[in-house]
Amino acid sequence: MDLFEYQARDLFEAHGVPVLQGLIADTPEEAQAAAAKIGGTVVVKAQVKTGGRGKAGGVKVAHSPEEAFDAASKILGLDIKGHVVKRVMIAQGAQIDKEFYFSVLLDRSNRTFLSLCSVEGGMEIEQLAEERPEALAKITVDAVTGIDQAKALEIAKAGGFDDALAPRVAEVFVKLYKVFVQEDATLVEVNPLVLTKDGKILALDGKVSLDENAEFRHANHAELERDDLDPLEAKAKANDLNYVKLDGEVGVIGNGAGLVMSTLDVVAYAGEKHGGVRPANFLDIGGGASAEVMAAGLDVILHDPQVKSVFVNVFGGITACDAVANGIVGALDTLGDTASKPLVVRLDGNNVVEGRRILAERNHPLVTVVDTMDEAADKAAELANR
Repeated sequence: MDLFEYQARDLFEAHGVPVLQGLIADTPEEAQAAAAKIGGTVVVKAQVKTGGRGKAGGVKVAHSPEEAFDAASKILGLDIKGHVVKRVMIAQGAQIDKEFYFSVLLDRSNRTFLSLCSVEGGMEIEQLAEERPEALAKITVDAVTGIDQAKALEIAKAGGFDDALAPRVAEVFVKLYKVFVQEDATLVEVNPLVLTKDGKILALDGKVSLDENAEFRHANHAELERDDLDPLEAKAKANDLNYVKLDGEVGVIGNGAGLVMSTLDVVAYAGEKHGGVRPANFLDIGGGASAEVMAAGLDVILHDPQVKSVFVNVFGGITACDAVANGIVGALDTLGDTASKPLVVRLDGNNVVEGRRILAERNHPLVTVVDTMDEAADKAAELANR
């Protein structure tokens, strides 16, 4: 579960990480009041779970409550990579001298924790890693010993901090690792961690991902998830669907996580020939999904305004293809005129002949049945690009 920036800020503050004051606002009037309460220069920041806010106009500096009102008016309702801004954070301004980067994350491939650190922060860390990989230190963190002061100093020195700054940022690294462990996170990132002109070390922008498998240990995490949950994700969760919203245009439904992941890759590859369209979501209806589950999945995806076409990719095993076909037909009948996006369906495996017969007999104008996975992905990408 990814947190909004303001939620990460609140977690940092609870664990003693130095942060600036931040208040949330859902209206321009609330933003104006928050700016007046904080005083001085503030930064109005869109609260969305995606990057690129600044380039999209989602971050604005305001020197007065009136300017904060105007900034919030422009940011609220803004569409940033398919995420509509419904809330802003009014953050206290800071006189920045230097910007740094720090993160600790779960390194699944090596079955351990990993810390990334650089004295050069503020920019996209992926860009730094690609253009100047030597500037980004990657330090393995033992899950038993963790990050104590000595380990934090090692990370800081590897990241390029001098003898004067290293001990100071190391203290913050220890506290950020405390957040990582005590909140059962899979990622804690600060970009930028800054040195202000009056000599303070502050975490200005935080990103935190929590391990949902550990929710039973954290009653407060459920509240974090409910707060501003995307309506489509909320609907999917209510129907026990494994759904993740992405930034593309082709909705994807499959049965089994492995098949869905492969489908995402095939759609992305096919999209290169059709205007660069990409997958719009991950949705796994599971190995034994019923017609009702298929209908619920289609209901979620077809109500995503970003989706231009849908690719249903099912290999019948426990889930028989005739049940999937009935689910598709039932969902389209239930949705009626609200279903206006083309569906490309690829069925194979258990009861595939009967499943294809059901779809052919229904002959719905939105449904195209394609035999192979590659051909179906290409058709879905083509339809999304029209």
